[in-house]
Amino acid sequence: MMGRARAWRWLVLGLVCCLLGGCKVELYSGLDERAANEMLAILLAQGIPAERMLAKDKTLTVSVEESRFAEAVQLLKAQGLPHETFKTMGDVFAGDGMISSPVEERARLIYALSQELARTVSEIDGVLSARVHVVLPEQDGLGGTTSPSSASVFVRHAASVQVGALTPQIKLLVSKSIEGLQYDNVTVVLVPVEGAAALPVAADQALTQVAGIWVQQASAGTARLVIYGLAGLVLALLLAGGAYLWAARGPAPLGRPGRAAIKLPAAE
Repeated sequence: MMGRARAWRWLVLGLVCCLLGGCKVELYSGLDERAANEMLAILLAQGIPAERMLAKDKTLTVSVEESRFAEAVQLLKAQGLPHETFKTMGDVFAGDGMISSPVEERARLIYALSQELARTVSEIDGVLSARVHVVLPEQDGLGGTTSPSSASVFVRHAASVQVGALTPQIKLLVSKSIEGLQYDNVTVVLVPVEGAAALPVAADQALTQVAGIWVQQASAGTARLVIYGLAGLVLALLLAGGAYLWAARGPAPLGRPGRAAIKLPAAE
């Protein structure tokens, strides 16, 4: 009897594990809401089940099934995600109570300008990532400059998007953002990336949730029948197993076990 009861328990445990689905692993963490939503939209559009969760530090974490982890990383990398986090002028020149040397202040200024411009260029449609390198002129002892200002812009963009047509606008933006920088001293380097075009949502790959499980919309009806059928089967097995164990043990004896019943003396 004990062998049969153990077999019932293992069978029920196996069915429950099947319902729980695949194991989830963290794909990226420490994300803001915009970055997490962009990743989630791309993954779901390409048929990769994904979820976002709120961490204790108020940032978001995107998770996928362990079996789809490598595929998800490659897909997001081709789309330039996650985007680089840029520092603002306020971040770079935040008051820290320390006195900086002129050289340190100059380095921080150049870094802040590069970060601000790179973030602006990254907002252009089709741009996957951008870097801006700024060179400010050194001043000699007489107050003059040894060389003019210059800047170089590196843009990594989707091959299907004609970002090259925006090169004059990018050069104008950079030259007008830095004092003393001439339009002709701005260099723009464009690097097209194949396979990074906008990804359409395929009708046969779009996902929806059924009982907390991601399935393709075309298979949602079948998935409901299978999931709810398995849930009903598990419930029936649990009830049958409980009834079997109760019948095997027999009815519980009345009174407390291990103590003899107290006999009262007969009335005279």
